[in-house]
Amino acid sequence: MSWFGKKRPPPIRSLVGDGMVVNGSLRFREGLRIDGHVHGDVIAEGDGRSILVISDNARVHGRVAASHVIISGEVRGPVHSTEMLELQPKARVVGDVRYELLEMHPGALVDGELKPLKSVDKPALKLAASNDA
Repeated sequence: MSWFGKKRPPPIRSLVGDGMVVNGSLRFREGLRIDGHVHGDVIAEGDGRSILVISDNARVHGRVAASHVIISGEVRGPVHSTEMLELQPKARVVGDVRYELLEMHPGALVDGELKPLKSVDKPALKLAASNDA
């Protein structure tokens, strides 16, 4: 079921709990929530939609990649979101950020380059006043 044309987000089936420390890269499908600390890359696998939630007290020191990324905690490394990136008020990102759509709340900090993804599937902008017919 969709609400107002939006697709339902994938389910969050995995959790790095509060107080848990992971040393090494994490690969996941569908959804992952991080409440603890990860020292390594956190990457969504597969062609399907994915969601990654990094909560207020969470820390990730490594590369982050998923279709929908929600950051409330700290990420030290590049962030890549192919659909939607949400930076909540307490978000701290040290690294370059690539995104399709960005929602950045007041208070969120990014120490790096914010750069939108460029899609070859998007039509080129054509000016209405153009004489090319």
